[in-house]
Amino acid sequence: MSIWEQNSEKAKQWLEKLLKLMAMPADVQIGVQELGTGPSSCWLIIDSSQLSPQQVELLLANKGEGLDAIQSLANTILNIGVESAEHQFYIVEINGYRQQRQSELFDWVNQAATQVRQTGQEIELKALSSAERRQIHAFFQEENDLTTESRGVEPDRRLVIRLK
Repeated sequence: MSIWEQNSEKAKQWLEKLLKLMAMPADVQIGVQELGTGPSSCWLIIDSSQLSPQQVELLLANKGEGLDAIQSLANTILNIGVESAEHQFYIVEINGYRQQRQSELFDWVNQAATQVRQTGQEIELKALSSAERRQIHAFFQEENDLTTESRGVEPDRRLVIRLK
């Protein structure tokens, strides 16, 4: 079993235990997605069929803040003691929320990139979680003419897209 598979299985078990402690016992499936030229990410997909509609709503309320909190914990706890270059990125998913949000996000970012290319003016994107900013930074690593940076301090941290 590869290190990636071992880490993914450890993450699956950790999330199942966390959900059980939250009185939301559910199975978790493992998926993978490449993030541009960066490392692959491990998707931890919660089986919502074992949860009540209220429990699912609790996780997705306020633009997925519950899911974001669990994902942040996963990325912090599961990478403790791991060299920075070896960190694995975990995405917590339920009911296709992340995939839908990711699609919307990349449509929005592509429109912003087009505008930056046309006008030469940088654009600041607000209302992004740290995970979403990370995904956008990884997405733009492949671009030859554009770059991204984060500015500000939480909770007012913004992502900036500009010409290189």
